[in-house]
Amino acid sequence: MKHALTMAAVLLAMSRQQPALAQGSADTLVKQAIAAEGGAELRGLKGLAIQGDAKFWEPGQAFAAGGEPRFLGDATFAITWDLANSTARTAWDRDQKYPEPVKMKYAETVLPRLGFVTDDKGSLPMSGIRVAAHQRELERASPWLLVKAMDESGNVHAAGSQRLGPQSLPAVSYTDGGTTFTILFDRKTHLPAAVRTRDDDNINGASNYDLVLADWKPAGGAQIAHSLSYRINDVEVAKLTYRDVTANPTIPAGAFSVPDAVKAAAKPPATGNVPYQWVLRRLFLTRFTDSDNIIFPDGGGLKLVELAPNVQHVEGGTANNLIIAMKDHLVIFDAPYGELQSRWVIDAAKAKYPGKPIRYLVLTHHHMDHTGGMRTYVAEGAKVIVPTPDKAYFEKDVRAPRTLVPDDLQKKPRTADILEVKDQMTLKDDTAEIRLYNIANPHVQGFLIAHIVGPNLLYVTDLISPRGPIERSEGTVAVGEFVRKYGITGATIAGGHGTTVKQSDIAPTLAAN
Repeated sequence: MKHALTMAAVLLAMSRQQPALAQGSADTLVKQAIAAEGGAELRGLKGLAIQGDAKFWEPGQAFAAGGEPRFLGDATFAITWDLANSTARTAWDRDQKYPEPVKMKYAETVLPRLGFVTDDKGSLPMSGIRVAAHQRELERASPWLLVKAMDESGNVHAAGSQRLGPQSLPAVSYTDGGTTFTILFDRKTHLPAAVRTRDDDNINGASNYDLVLADWKPAGGAQIAHSLSYRINDVEVAKLTYRDVTANPTIPAGAFSVPDAVKAAAKPPATGNVPYQWVLRRLFLTRFTDSDNIIFPDGGGLKLVELAPNVQHVEGGTANNLIIAMKDHLVIFDAPYGELQSRWVIDAAKAKYPGKPIRYLVLTHHHMDHTGGMRTYVAEGAKVIVPTPDKAYFEKDVRAPRTLVPDDLQKKPRTADILEVKDQMTLKDDTAEIRLYNIANPHVQGFLIAHIVGPNLLYVTDLISPRGPIERSEGTVAVGEFVRKYGITGATIAGGHGTTVKQSDIAPTLAAN
């Protein structure tokens, strides 16, 4: 008690002196911020109960390359947060709009050594990468972050001035375990303005990921930000708004109890190069495969499925490739996720067709789940074919540094040869003919469908995904209009997701009426 009173007196005195204090000292910046957040009251803040709502966006799913981020959906949430024990349970009620309308309810419980997800079917352990991502984000948003930084002053260093939008703000860096947080401070209020990490993004490379804090309100004697905006390179990807905050709530016994089935299969938080951005933003998209294999489910794996002589479909992951062997070279379609899948596909293609280099990588459209591994093919020497108007977007991707997790192109830089298809392009030799068409569609601006003429195969991403019943949609109608325009009948459709389907089997879904 005596210590708390002494600390309170010191911080109160500091808060009265704030205008005269230099802003360059890391120690001063942290102490000013703690005083502004409530001083000694922060240590008395042992837990929070929070209710609020959220919105999510994804720039990598924009309609136009580099355009406005795609709105993904809304949610409401309720957090029970034991700050003292670094444990939280968040109950979500999601109203997803994209990629398709769906409503879902589930809860995420995160403890120091594990995490699990609960819905109406029961509870399942989180993958290690998901646990690690949630733990980092809980710490980033925690009112205790600065208290920890003050208690571990040896891990705090001045970080100069940092840009946040148009502002230049004083900052400190605080390293906790394997994570370095850069904390930016408001020059007038001394409150934290943003908490930043440097993350590897599969399109933008080394990027700033910021939690921008605003709308500070009192709770239990402390100040709590009620507006939390998450931004990748200043582009908002999530917005959480706290509507009701209760300090030091009574947490029911068993609120964080771990089911026995979860205990038996629980995974510790991953370490090393955790793909934070992939985890978080695929969760925002409700398309996250909760697996430490990242690109395929537990127990699964990538595989080559021969669709015709010299045509291989890469299946088993969250998104697919198509490999076509020409007379003296290879053409590969799409580059899902990142270097992990691209390296597997390149090695598998070389083993299957020895002596044939990869001459072309064809990207059907710019969305990140089909293009994040593009740079590996550039490093391999492949020319990249993209739909108009996407060339500039991919040139920027090639230039973006990959200094946090260096890929093949970062290690061995080379110039990219990127070709655009405005309307049509044909790749043809003595053994195969591939016709590329840039078609109008509701999914994205700039979209290539491939017709491999000999075996009569169509490669279609997203507009049709053969992984269950295919219902009529604007996307299937766009494919229907395309096949009618070019007189394509009896084809097999290979999906950028899922497996294959016969054109004749889904004829009703392709019809305009």
